[in-house]
Parts: sequence; C-alpha cells; structure tokens
Amino acid sequence: MLGAHVSSQGGVANAPQRGGALRATAIQLFTKTPNQWREPIIAADVVERFRSEVRRHALDAVVAHDSYLINLASPDPQLRARSIASFKHELERSRALRLRAVVSHPGNYIDDRAAGLERNARGYAECLSAVPGDVEVWIEGTAGSGTALGARFEELRELRNALPDEIRTRVAFCLDTAHLHAVGYDLARVEALWEEFDRVIGFDLLKCLHLNDSRAAAGSRVDRHEWIGEGRIGPEPFRRIMRDHDLVQVVKIIETPKRDDPLRHDRRMLRRLRAYGRGSNRMTAGV
Repeated sequence: MLGAHVSSQGGVANAPQRGGALRATAIQLFTKTPNQWREPIIAADVVERFRSEVRRHALDAVVAHDSYLINLASPDPQLRARSIASFKHELERSRALRLRAVVSHPGNYIDDRAAGLERNARGYAECLSAVPGDVEVWIEGTAGSGTALGARFEELRELRNALPDEIRTRVAFCLDTAHLHAVGYDLARVEALWEEFDRVIGFDLLKCLHLNDSRAAAGSRVDRHEWIGEGRIGPEPFRRIMRDHDLVQVVKIIETPKRDDPLRHDRRMLRRLRAYGRGSNRMTAGV
C-alpha cells in the first residue's frame, strides 16, 4: 500500500485517477480546500463516481487529511467550536466517500499543555461520537514546533488514552519520517525506533507512514520536506522501511515536494521507493 497525497482539484472524484497515474495502491487527499473554513457537501453522484474510480484504479487504501485550520486543543472557545464543527464535517465526508481514515494533526495548546491535551481529546471524542461508523482517526505525530501537541510517542499515547473506551478503538496513529527527524528520533536506527513505538504505544496501532526526507537538521523541530534520499535523512532509513516485512500492512504515503511537475516528481519518488523495496541499490537523480 504505497502512494502519494494527490490533488482534489476539480473535485474529489478526480483524485483516484491521479493515484492511478502514479501506479499507486494508496492515496491521501483533502476532501475540501484545507486553508478555508467553507464546508462543501459532496453530492451522491460525486460519491458514486469517486467510489467507481477507486475501484477502477485498484486503490487498496484511501485516506483524507484534515484541514490546516482545525485546532481542537485551542483555548479560544470560538476557534475550538469552529474546529469541532469542521472536523465533524470532515468525518461525515470521509464516511460518505467510504474512506478508511482521516489523518489528523493534534492541535496547538497555546496556554497549558495538559489542558490543551484534554481539550484535544474531548474534541476527538465529541466528533467521533457524532459521526458513528467505520471511519477512523489516525493521529499524526508532529514536528513539535511551538506549542504543537503530539511530537513524542508518550504524548500521542496520552492523547489516545484520554479518549473514552468506546471511541478509542477508532483511533490509531500515523508517523511522518520528516517529523520524527525534526523531533530528534534517530532514523539511522529505524528498527530501534519501531521497538520504542511498540513499547510506548503498540506496533499494531501504527496504521500509516508519511515517507518524506527533510531539509531541516535533526532535532530542529522544523518541518521541511525534501525528496526521498536527497535530504538530511538520506536513503538508508527509507530502504530499510521498504524492506521491512512488519510494515507491509502499513499505508505509506509520500508528501514530497511537487515543485514544477507534480506527476513527474511523485512518479520519480515512488519508483525510487519501489526500487528500495526490491533490494536495488540503484540511486540516481533520475530514479
């Protein structure tokens, strides 16, 4: 299950064919414009076309990413209320499209970490209770800049554990290699990293990986994505991730720079990752 975050320009029903053009088996998409509060309603015929396109392009896993504006941990009552309403709409759209999950960044606590974490957990619980069904929330570990929650495994565990029992079963995790690098986790010892995640949280709760190299220094708390194997992380951790049989069922999504030609660069990165998985040591600028 390997693919990319693809554009929904022209409507969500256009996203699966962009995954097909990449020979992807998994895609991530925005179900709305991520930097606007406007909440579109997806018509029934669009849902049907989307599902038909997912089948036509043989996509095994399709997930959404929530809006950049949402902050469920905010101490501002108005922003938090707006964030809760927006996240409910995100879950409703994802349920209608029959997506597997919504990938969600924890919020920024602004005032007090413990209070922010409690607000964030209450927000997830309220939204998931309001939108029953199979769609899950995969909480994404952050780069830890400013007052962002969820940089360390222990904090991700704490956030999930704060949820009611009946809600917790619908919540798992997504890790981003660039974020892990920014926090200071050592990707040169990637197997030890998974052992730590298993010890702190439980490996069965790792559902998704965002595979991104980084332009930022390790431990900098700066989130700057780079092409696979061409940043500060380098090729070897990605090679080992792609050859790790324990990660076969984990959805893998690239969010690497698209720059002047999204299709070409995404194809190039996915070819590189597939070559790593086959055991090839080939690594050139054109791969």
